[in-house]
Amino acid sequence: MRVWQIKNNMKVKKNLFQLPKLHLPKITLRKLKPGLLNLPPLQIGDITSDLPIIQGGMGVGISLSKLSSAVANEGGIGVIAANAIGMIEPDYFKNGIEANMRALRKEIRKARSLSDGIIGVNIMIALNDFRNMLQVSIEEKVDIVFLGAGLPLRGIPIEEIKRANLKVVPIVSSARAAKLIFKYWQKNFDTIPDGVVVEGPKAGGHLGFKEEDIENPDFSIENIIPGVIKEVKEFEKEFTREIPVIAAGGIFNGSDIYKYIQMGASGVQMGTRFVATHECDADINFKKSFVESKKEDIVIIKSPVGMPGRAILNSFLKDVNSGEKKEFKCPWRCLESCKADNANYCISIALNNARKGVLKHGFAFAGANAYKINQIISVKEIISQLKKEFITEVEANTLNLKQEYEKTLARFIEKKKEYHNRLRVLKKEYQQMVKKKHDYFLDEYNRIVKKIEELKKDYQDCFEQLKRTTMELKNLTQNGRAFPIRSEI
Repeated sequence: MRVWQIKNNMKVKKNLFQLPKLHLPKITLRKLKPGLLNLPPLQIGDITSDLPIIQGGMGVGISLSKLSSAVANEGGIGVIAANAIGMIEPDYFKNGIEANMRALRKEIRKARSLSDGIIGVNIMIALNDFRNMLQVSIEEKVDIVFLGAGLPLRGIPIEEIKRANLKVVPIVSSARAAKLIFKYWQKNFDTIPDGVVVEGPKAGGHLGFKEEDIENPDFSIENIIPGVIKEVKEFEKEFTREIPVIAAGGIFNGSDIYKYIQMGASGVQMGTRFVATHECDADINFKKSFVESKKEDIVIIKSPVGMPGRAILNSFLKDVNSGEKKEFKCPWRCLESCKADNANYCISIALNNARKGVLKHGFAFAGANAYKINQIISVKEIISQLKKEFITEVEANTLNLKQEYEKTLARFIEKKKEYHNRLRVLKKEYQQMVKKKHDYFLDEYNRIVKKIEELKKDYQDCFEQLKRTTMELKNLTQNGRAFPIRSEI
């Protein structure tokens, strides 16, 4: 290092009064153009969805071929729910398992005939005929299976799944569950799932949380997602492939989609938002119950299967909550955990009645934001709304970042001038001190050096803040998450 030699052979850095050379990344801020803004794609293995939207599987006949194919045709991932799907068949109460398998096969084939898009199947692991439903999905070569209501550990036919090029995405409600599944697959199958859906407590239907945890902020999807992403990252490194984390539960609009993608999620799963559509497979009265619901109507119930669930309060639920018993004959033990012998009603029968529009003998499961639905529209219109809402959020956040960037840049330029002027004064003071050969030169020298280092640190900190803002602005507009930015600084 170059130095100055002065009194008593003391060495002084020659570059003491030079500010560090700092270089900002160059970007361009281009005027926003609607054509450049869009939702990013979602990659699951070798499958690419044009939109980062998975239509949630809604059981007992709510999401079948009509809804799933409509979502797939718009560029999302359409999902058929396997749970009690056989209730749409006339012989379900005589041949439950056979009716379920037959109905699922029919609905997959119908969806394929209606769409060339991505079709998935949602299967509850807790079903007694889970293996049968999975086998039909493999044989029919659906694109993806989403496995919830349990952990997909034992009894997973990995080789058959690989031969069918079927993607497997478990649904979890905690980072711990995700880690357990991935570690088990790694150890026993020498592979890992293709993605993971993280479902928070604002979802509709049965919830993977204790009742006392549902309103606890610690268990919110915002607090769960980061932990799952962190766990999955370790497996991504080991298997050298990306594992998308998909947020679910209470996601309603484009602003929600933007928020979770910015948090690190690759996409979202939305169920309730697609109920009040022309294409939803349920009866019109079922859809109207969502449109007519109010915030106070969305309640947590105790399900006969032993889990809490979220539903729309109606006269049927009021009756059973007051202790009234609805006579029923259990068609077959579809869920091992079901407490049918002590139950006031059969949940599958109640949900099927609601699907058919007979809500006085049933009820609708719904997400926490169901009351926000105010009309029945098409899937195409919903996707269009989600895109517009997402773009609006991108524009607002980009504008805020741009304003922050410009303020920081102006402060940086002002600081740079201030530092140059201050350094000039200090340098002059230093030179005068050396010239006078002051007895306390060393103390004075150290005082000046300390001031200079403080100035440099302040200067460097200001630069780092500007750099962070610059990179945040740049990242916001790359990777298909917003729009391209370019401009010289």
